Amino acid sequence: MKLLVNFSRGKGNAPIIAQVVKDTGVLINVERAMIDSSEGEALIEVPDDQCQLVRTTMTRLGATVRLLEHGINLNTSECVDCGACLSICPREVFSFDNEWKLAIAEDRCVLCGQCVDACPHHALTLPL
Repeated sequence: MKLLVNFSRGKGNAPIIAQVVKDTGVLINVERAMIDSSEGEALIEVPDDQCQLVRTTMTRLGATVRLLEHGINLNTSECVDCGACLSICPREVFSFDNEWKLAIAEDRCVLCGQCVDACPHHALTLPL
């Protein structure tokens, strides 16, 4: 499962992800992270059966954790299957099916938003 973790340096300078791995023994895959001197956000993937443990432990350490059930959202009524998203996506989330319709592998999405900016018809949105 994917979790979106937000944390503030105002609550301490502790390495939250490392601490969670140490405390729980759960291996965490960091898919994307943006961290500066005051705050940070990380998209992580954890085993489904360990999701609640990781979420609870991170919350206890001061992070805000949100379960992401979906990757990028596609509005099929706006999409014209132009493929602009294919070339820009760093994780190869998008492809064409046998009928040249856009196909999405949501599980590969790291919510970078590059496809949202590239879509000329505004058919792609990030989950809220």
